[in-house]
Amino acid sequence: MRLRTTLCSAVSALSALALLSACNSGSAASGSSGGEPLVGVDYPRSDTDFWNSYIKYTPQYGKELGLDLKTTNSQNDVAKLTANAQTLISQGIKGLAMAPQDTAAVAPTLAQLEAKKIPVVTVDTRPDTGNVYMVVRADNRAYGEKACQYLGTKLGGKGKVVMLEGGLDSINGRDRTQAFNDCMKKDYPGIKVFGEATNWDGAVAAQKLQTDLTAHPDIRGVYMEASFALSGTLQVLKQKGLLVDPKDEKHVFVVSNDGIPQELKSIAEGKIDATVSQPADLYAKYALYYLKAAIDGKTFKPGKTDHDSTIIQVRDGVLEDQLSAPLVTADGGTYGGVPSLKSDDKSLWGNNLG
Repeated sequence: MRLRTTLCSAVSALSALALLSACNSGSAASGSSGGEPLVGVDYPRSDTDFWNSYIKYTPQYGKELGLDLKTTNSQNDVAKLTANAQTLISQGIKGLAMAPQDTAAVAPTLAQLEAKKIPVVTVDTRPDTGNVYMVVRADNRAYGEKACQYLGTKLGGKGKVVMLEGGLDSINGRDRTQAFNDCMKKDYPGIKVFGEATNWDGAVAAQKLQTDLTAHPDIRGVYMEASFALSGTLQVLKQKGLLVDPKDEKHVFVVSNDGIPQELKSIAEGKIDATVSQPADLYAKYALYYLKAAIDGKTFKPGKTDHDSTIIQVRDGVLEDQLSAPLVTADGGTYGGVPSLKSDDKSLWGNNLG
């Protein structure tokens, strides 16, 4: 280096300019072609329409925020998530967004990232333990409560419904399940709930729904905790001769969670009746927004935000930005005190994905 500096200073003024470029070649910051902060995003899975939508939105918002992205996919496997995090650390990331589906088993990975001073934003799920810079999700208890109020109203407070639960190793599955059960016991004690564990598996959900409908043909409501169960549910209802117009007395009222385009289309067609629109677009946007804020040294505190949400403190050192997730129906009515948007509302991300 000393010899190179001496050579550069010894050349004539005319040739020095050209040589200066050669002396400085390769000195740009590593990890990004244009000096943008390098951040990692681990996608949790790519086998559902909701997560594929999130995957589609992420690079768009990364570009808008001036971030250089490295992406991986843990395919609903916490061991792969751990390995992906190790890979991203070795690539020099300055922050990591992830959506751990097993919210207990991710703790060691969070501890490793914290030790390396790499801020973490979790999306859609909140880890049971461990520190993260911000959690970006919606109020999942509200999902269960809104589904309960809709079905309770439609069934007139009596009858039988099936709840196709998500994975109870996830805080989302626990929140939705507990809130739905609590609401039914409190507000609609005349409704019997058949809770079915599915671990977010559509085939398992379809099989258990078919078994329940065979044993209890008077079931008139289904709560799917996510759109993973949509295709199988419609198929089972069709096989049973129950996929009929909402005005038909045999109609089974179906409420989902996600707000994917196919759900909105199915509501408009009268095949299902409602969903809670989980904001895939805002999950992508604010996961990256908070990573950039962490890199810039910004801090946040509980309270209202400038994007129609509320930050709450869920435990010491952990904040959660609870984004808006509206109930969506065909008529945009109010059910059990819960207002809804019409399925063709242009503000819904599921109507703007294309």
